[in-house]
Order: sequence, then structure tokens, then C-alpha cells
Amino acid sequence: MDDSEREGAFLAALGNEYFVLQSAASTTVSESSTRASLYVLSLSSTLVALGFVSQSEDAFGPFLAVVIPTLFVLGIFTTVRLVDTGVQNVSYLRSMARIRRYWAGLTLDAPQFFGTGGQDDVHAALASMAVSYGPAAELFTIASMVATVNSVVAGTGIALLVNDMQSDDAALTVPVGAGVAAGVVALGAFLVYQHSRYQPLAKEE
Repeated sequence: MDDSEREGAFLAALGNEYFVLQSAASTTVSESSTRASLYVLSLSSTLVALGFVSQSEDAFGPFLAVVIPTLFVLGIFTTVRLVDTGVQNVSYLRSMARIRRYWAGLTLDAPQFFGTGGQDDVHAALASMAVSYGPAAELFTIASMVATVNSVVAGTGIALLVNDMQSDDAALTVPVGAGVAAGVVALGAFLVYQHSRYQPLAKEE
């Protein structure tokens, strides 16, 4: 093939690649929504079940001992996968921004249709989702939302455990404090993990 044929084939390949990336990005969003919905559904079902089981004092304690750890572990599995799909989505959007950057350089009029505003590919990828670049952007992911709820579940479980271990006439200060501390630790550990997964994307620029 001559140069013009090679360039035409390359542009066609870029178009196909852009379509594949767009489809893959949509798949990650769909999977994230499904996983988050499954976790919230499990949580809401558990709360409804607690309302029925609370009528029996003998069954309430064992039920909590089984359900809360299970729900917390399910939340961990969910958030880990949500971080994976989030990283995948940004990676796909970054590759799409790189293709648009190439298209924007083809003619003088192209930047108004494909231009990325002079931003690097990570900024352009986040801009396509109306998200500002920076550490705070990680707080508004679907994974962060589920992790926050899951941290509350962890804190509630610890508070109930501590309250069950102390005498009946003891104050609630210690159980509540232990629950809050457990929730903060769980959420902090998640944020550190999520940041460690997203940070390599910025370093690859």
C-alpha cells in the first residue's frame, strides 16, 4: 500500500478502535450499576428481615451475628470490583481522548469537533464525565458510595458486639465510640486502596 492507503487504513482502524473502547466503557458502567444495585438490594432486604426478627429476642442476636459479617464481606467484594471497573472506565476514556486528540490535529477545523481543550488524556477523560481532576474526584465514585454504606455496616456491627459484651446498665458511649472508630477505619482503608489503584493512571501520562 502507498502512504495514502496506509493513512486511510489507519484512520479506519482508529474509528473501529474508538467504537470498541466506547462499547467497553459502557460495559464497565453497566457492571458497576448492577453490582451496586445488588449490594443495596441485599442491604435493604436485610433491614426488612431485621424488622421481623427483632420480634424475637432469642433469634435477633444470632441473626445479626450471621447477617452483618456476611453483608460486610459482600460489600468488600463489591467495592473492590467497583474500583476495578472504575479504573477500566477511566483507562478506556483516556484512550478515546487520545484518539480524539489525533483527529483534532488532522485539519485546522477539526479541534472544534474533536479537541480536548489542551488537556492531557486523564483530564480529558474525566472531563467527559463532568468530573474535575484531583484527589477529591475519587470521593464521588460508585465504589466510594458503596464503601461508605459498608463502613456504616461495619461500625454498626462493632457497636452491637461491644454493647453485647458489656453489662446491661452500662452507657452506650463505649459501643458508639467503637462503632464510629471502626467505620472510620474501614472507610479510610478503602480510600487508601482506591487511591493506590487510580494513581498509576496519572503517572502513565
